[in-house]
Amino acid sequence: MLMFLVCGEALFDFFLGSEDGPGALGFEARAGGSPFNVAIGMARLGGQSGLFTALSDDLLGTRLRKVLADEGVRGDYLLDTSRLTTVSLVGLNPEGHPAYAFHANATADTGVSLSDVPSLGADVAGLHFGSYSIAVPPVADAMAQLAANAGDRLVSLDPNIRPSVEPDMEVWKARVKAFFPAVDVVKISAEDLDVLHPGVSHEAFATDALSAGAKLVVVTDGGDAAQGWTASGLTARVTPPSVKVIDTVGAGDTFQAALLFQLMRNGNGHAAIANMTVDGLTEMLQFCAGAAAVTCSRRGADLPRLSELTHLPGA
Repeated sequence: MLMFLVCGEALFDFFLGSEDGPGALGFEARAGGSPFNVAIGMARLGGQSGLFTALSDDLLGTRLRKVLADEGVRGDYLLDTSRLTTVSLVGLNPEGHPAYAFHANATADTGVSLSDVPSLGADVAGLHFGSYSIAVPPVADAMAQLAANAGDRLVSLDPNIRPSVEPDMEVWKARVKAFFPAVDVVKISAEDLDVLHPGVSHEAFATDALSAGAKLVVVTDGGDAAQGWTASGLTARVTPPSVKVIDTVGAGDTFQAALLFQLMRNGNGHAAIANMTVDGLTEMLQFCAGAAAVTCSRRGADLPRLSELTHLPGA
């Protein structure tokens, strides 16, 4: 059966909790990482997904492997390593958005190198890339090579900027630009766009990405809007449903997983984009925004299952 191979980091998020006493902090640990979440999100929606990364043989890496297996994410492209698992400390900034501090130097996922780039089987229908795995070497070089090797497979990119891992925005710009010739689908948040290209409008970014070869571009703007553009000239804009927001951790990953699930639902993402109508684009964005809203209504990256989204268009 055809699957979508999500490529990039797998880690543990430690969410800051209460102060347990003088000099003590409480944390709640959850498996995560943007690509890890996207792979699980697709599987929860009923799609076939796999993950390409390296997992440690330490306690956290062993747990990550179990979570993937329990969620039905295929492990055909998982690598084994004795390097430690990446850890992310997560709090909230004054605006209520997640603030991350990554401990990712020479860890399991960041240590993936060019020699680890796999040959892709015929069952791999698409590849998704994003977050610090596209910016930090040696893993970034491996991901760029894998994208270049994609052939006629659907390739998706969500930059998902992580300044706490790579603070140099020029590095991010160069890495993202280098991906564009291989990319068919670009999804980016307005927040990341403002960091990556200050002052550039959503429409201008979409035009540039489409000119570089993308077939579909989506810009999400939190609870305000999600807008999509296609190479054929379609555009649509939707407003996400209103929910009581607990936090926004995993919302972008949920949107991404839902987007890939919808594109691959009939097995051919290229055809889905080529044959898309304005109504179809609108419905797809509504489904993705609605799925992300569900994640925002609960703590952490707890992505929804398809059975929780039956009220949405396109479910």
